[in-house]
Amino acid sequence: MSNYTSDLLRVLDERGYIHQVTDAEGLDALAAKQIVPGYIGFDATAPSLHIGSLVQIMMLRRLQQAGHKPIVLMGGGTTRIGDPTGRDESRKMLTDAAIDENIAGIRTVFERLLVFGDGPTDAVMVNNHDWLSGLGYIEMLQKVGTHFTVNRMLTFDSVRLRLEREQPMTFLEFNYMILQGYDFRHLAQEMGVRLQMGGSDQWGNIVNGMELGRRMDGSELFGLTTPLLTTADGGKMGKTAAGAVWLNEAQLPNYDFWQYWRNVDDRDVGRFLRLFTDLPLDEIARLEALGGSDINEAKTVLANQVTTLVRGEEAARLAAQTAAETFAGGGAGADLPTLDVGPDGMRIGAVLTALGFTASNGEAKRKLAEGAVKLDGETVTDPGYLVSVAADAEAKLSLGKKKHAVIRC
Repeated sequence: MSNYTSDLLRVLDERGYIHQVTDAEGLDALAAKQIVPGYIGFDATAPSLHIGSLVQIMMLRRLQQAGHKPIVLMGGGTTRIGDPTGRDESRKMLTDAAIDENIAGIRTVFERLLVFGDGPTDAVMVNNHDWLSGLGYIEMLQKVGTHFTVNRMLTFDSVRLRLEREQPMTFLEFNYMILQGYDFRHLAQEMGVRLQMGGSDQWGNIVNGMELGRRMDGSELFGLTTPLLTTADGGKMGKTAAGAVWLNEAQLPNYDFWQYWRNVDDRDVGRFLRLFTDLPLDEIARLEALGGSDINEAKTVLANQVTTLVRGEEAARLAAQTAAETFAGGGAGADLPTLDVGPDGMRIGAVLTALGFTASNGEAKRKLAEGAVKLDGETVTDPGYLVSVAADAEAKLSLGKKKHAVIRC
């Protein structure tokens, strides 16, 4: 652990956010003496971000908590191109209306975690379509293109890995890093931004933007990245067998969101409490030290804290109550996911897949064969079993010990 003088870098370091910093000493000195406007960019490819982006959102929260100004950059312009980083194929093109709708959905999460306004440390959200759309092609080539060499661009992982795998990369995607670099330069000029943060996979793009600002304007800019976030078993953060763990309730029910955090690996509890909650470090140390079944107390605290931050206090309360009723009392809590099977009923495999408990009917068949599926406490193994419920009645469906739902007509 380093001896930082600024609250910003000290907190980021203590809580495990820092992977690389371009000039730690310079950024630390700057943050100790003045408000530092810093930003992170998010492309609007879906109506919600998933929890893989939550560490970046929490970084902006830490920035504001330390007395600095967070800027949320929505990639209304760059979403029209698609970040090639970590991808083997081009993204599907979205309409302007779809991108605007996605940005509106994504903003709701930021409004819970950041304080927006006109004050010196209040958060603001900007859209790079506002300036990129007005940048003429010839103008971009003259002003920006001269500062990038194809030789260097080909060395970036986002390009090199795609070419090594003999996967096509469009000229559109090849320009992504130029436009992302221009974002940093534009924000530095127009809003006094000095810092860009992001995941470790964005290091090259961040350095590009810093270099562009230095060459075009002589600006001293800084970059900071977080470690690649994986679970203790090596899995990708934010993904489950049933799909992405979305931050917005419209994409994932509150109970399922709460359950994700309640069911994390024991080895991840302390790290996730530091990254995703505001709990004091000494309390986190106490929870992390719990052994045996007592670690479940820490997991419940984690689930309650994260759900409160992202979904609200009432959502966390109802999810915890539902879990207590479901697991302790054997009942079906009010916040469990529900599925209406209609008067004609549905086959059990289709029910499991519709609920998101299994990713496919094939996986559903395997779970049935394993005896992992129960309907009102009775094991179901027949994939052809018809789930039907009388009008005004309901049944409880369980997959293993951790996934439960209410079935209605």
